[in-house]
Formats: sequence, C-alpha cells, structure tokens
Amino acid sequence: MTNTQLPQPINYIADEWSECRVIQDAWNLDPNTGQPIHRAVTTSPDDVERALRHAERSYSFEGWDEAASEERAAVIERAAALVETRIEDIARTDALTSGVPIARARRIAEFLPHRIRSAAAELRAIPRRKALEAGGRDVRLYKVPWGPAAVLTPWNGPSFIPAAKTVSALAAGCPVILKPSEHAPSSAQIIVDCFVQAGLPDGALQLVHGAGDVGAMITGDHRVKIVAFTGGPNAGRAIARAAAEDFKVLQLELGGNNPALVLDDADIDVAADAIFEGMTKLNGQWCEGPGKVLAHKKLVKPLLDALTDRISQVDIGHSLDEDTQLGPISNAPHFATLRSRIEALRAHGATIHQPAELPALDGFFLSPTVASGVDASVATAELFGPLVSVHSVESNEDALRAANANPSGLDAYVFGGDLERAIGIGSRVLSGEVRVNGAKIADLGEGSAQSFWGASGIGGHAPGEAVRVFCGDRVVGVDSPDLPI
Repeated sequence: MTNTQLPQPINYIADEWSECRVIQDAWNLDPNTGQPIHRAVTTSPDDVERALRHAERSYSFEGWDEAASEERAAVIERAAALVETRIEDIARTDALTSGVPIARARRIAEFLPHRIRSAAAELRAIPRRKALEAGGRDVRLYKVPWGPAAVLTPWNGPSFIPAAKTVSALAAGCPVILKPSEHAPSSAQIIVDCFVQAGLPDGALQLVHGAGDVGAMITGDHRVKIVAFTGGPNAGRAIARAAAEDFKVLQLELGGNNPALVLDDADIDVAADAIFEGMTKLNGQWCEGPGKVLAHKKLVKPLLDALTDRISQVDIGHSLDEDTQLGPISNAPHFATLRSRIEALRAHGATIHQPAELPALDGFFLSPTVASGVDASVATAELFGPLVSVHSVESNEDALRAANANPSGLDAYVFGGDLERAIGIGSRVLSGEVRVNGAKIADLGEGSAQSFWGASGIGGHAPGEAVRVFCGDRVVGVDSPDLPI
C-alpha cells in the first residue's frame, strides 16, 4: 500500500502508442487517500480524427471466411493467455481505480481469460456464410460486422467491461475504438496491451482517453456504425440522440434503481444476506445491484434490524488490504453524488442508518447505508453505491405496483418462501432479469437472455450472444420468377 502510483495513461492510435494531452492541474486520485495516482489526460480532436480515419480504412468484410475467423480466434486466445500473466497487475489497478477490495478485484481479473476465450468459441460457432433452403437456388445468409465500433466503458468495471465488450466486437470483425472512463483508464490500457501483443491486424483496435467530450466526438461521427455504451442515463440519451442522425446500431446499458420485493413469507435472513451482499459487492457500484427495497409491513422492522446488524460488522478499509471487505467509493464526483442522494432522502423524512465504522483514512469512505420511513414514490434515482432505501408496503401486490410505478427495466429481486409464487410475481416485474432469493452477478443460466427494458437502455446481453450484437445479417441469392409475388 506504500506505492499507489499508476503509469500515465497513453493512447493507441493508428497502430502506435502515443502520449495523451495532459489536463493542467487535474489528477486522478487514489480513492483510499485522496492523493494523486496519475495526471488526468484527454485526447486532442486531431488524434480522435486520426483514430476515426484509421478505423474506417481498416473495415472490410472481404476475406471473412472460415480461415479468417479461425485466425482471429487464435489471436483472441493468445490475448487471453497474456491476460493470465497480468492478473495481479489488473487486480491492483482495478482496486486502485474503482475502490473495490483487491481480494474481490482479483476474482474478477481471474475470470477475464475465460470471458475472452468464450468470444473465440462463439466466433468459431458462428457461420460467416450459411446456405438457405431455396428450392435449389443459391441463397446465402452472411454474418457481416457492422463496421467501426465505438466502445465506451464505465469506471465501475474498469477491466471486465472493456475486455468483454472489446473482445466481442473484435471477434465480430468490427474495428474498435475503445474509450474507457476518465476516472478509471488504466485497467483498459492493460487489456489493450495484451491484445496488441497477441498480434491483432492493423486497425483492429485503438484506444483513446478522455471524458464525455471525447466520447461525443467518436459516437457522433458518421464513420462509427455501432456504439456499445455502459454508463449513466444522461450520457446514454445524448448518444442515442446523436446516433439517430445516421441510425447507428446501439447497445446501451444504463442501469436504474432496481427494486427488491420482500414478500410476506420471505425468510428474513435470506433476504438480508442477499440485499447486504448486493449493496456491498463491488462497493455497491454495479448497475444491477438492489436499490429500492419494498418489504411487507410486518417484515420491515426485522429486515431493518438484520441489515443494520450485518452493516455494523463489515470491515471497511484500504482497497489494497487483503482483509478489507468494503473499500472506498471510486471517485470524488460519485462520492459527492451518493452523499447528496442520502441527504435528499433525509430531506424527504427518511431515517438514515449508517452503523459501520469507517477507517482513519482521508479517502472516499461511506458506511453502507439504509434509508427508511419514506414513501417508495420518492426513491426513483439510481443509487449505485452501498445504499438502499427500505419501504413498507401493505401487500405483495402493492410491492409489485410500487416496483412497476417507476420501473428499473434492468434488474429486480424477489424474496419469498413459496418459490412458485415468487417466480410468478417476478415474471410480472418490468425488468430484464429478476432474481429470486439471491443477488449474484453471474448469469442465471445458459439461456438467460436479458433485454434492457425502458429507461435502462437499448438492446441486451446473453451468454453466447455477445459477438452477434456486432454483426448484421445480409441475404444474397438468386431470385426466381416462380416466387408467388
């Protein structure tokens, strides 16, 4: 923990590493101490233009036969092997930029090679050309990469989300321009370095750094054909408006205030364990975490007691300490946002429960927080931290109505003893995924496709479908006068 410096971020444009433009008097800070870890950087408009020109020149569907797919899959597998050699480096970097305890960050980093190899496997399983039944005529279905892809990733998944989104686009054949969050750029740079060393062809992958202005230059450009963005709703709406000008393909994962319905027959310990796990996992900084807890009125007090008991025992500390269970909030702006949301709930009359002991460090530390005693209608903002609000409801149907009154659209949770009834209620919640009696991150099952409903975004994700998002269908074949119309 004595050396918390990180290398200065650099760009990878037109197949060369190059220095970024330094923002004067601005630093990325260690969330544990508030001390600088590297200078804040951005990318000049001229360098963004170079990246866009290079991506456009690099796009081609010609030659994407089985041999080309196998060659790209082999490169991806070499990248996975290189990532395996950088696990500890990635974990330390993630912990220093997201605030997630290093023990948890290491587990995520250890999963990265598997996620990267799964894209190679999916690439091998996708036929680039498939003959269709057409009465003996030559009719073919091609899977075609959409074109240059902009991949914009957030600070809360600094290595996993850049790796997952980038490898999917690369496997599809899209030239990728990756822009990680300005608050956590360093882990993405390690991932890009591994892909470069693995031998990607020229123009396949570029890396630029900067804030929303850089992202807007890329996503609004006509040469970009598909945008994959994970982040906040305001930025997502801006991207969608800009994309409408030339009808780009969009995959927007924007999050929401995910409801947790605690039914009248719920096991308090099961519900409290899962909600506590959900609100502290990744320091609560994950878009699918629980936010608005809708508990049957007879269970509110025992649930509050169980949650505050668990919170009081959590070990909050430096994110590089192996024994830390909960680290600091990732960055100063989000720390301020969380505190303002807590104060807004207090202003509405909520009682604020913060029983955890904070470490004697000058970082962005926050006790896991439970706000109780206000109507569910005032709890609409995404919390995105170790914070939930608990609301009393008269019945299970009232819980369902409250959940759907301001739907998250992304994730939801149902806790109940009667599993058939719990799943039945879950099927009526307006969310792409509903977990019963748990709050894990991993996909529920092999076929658990999840759409982003309503304000949570556009598109979705599913096991085995990540590469296909970056491909379009093209049908080419011999017409016939014998067709009916």
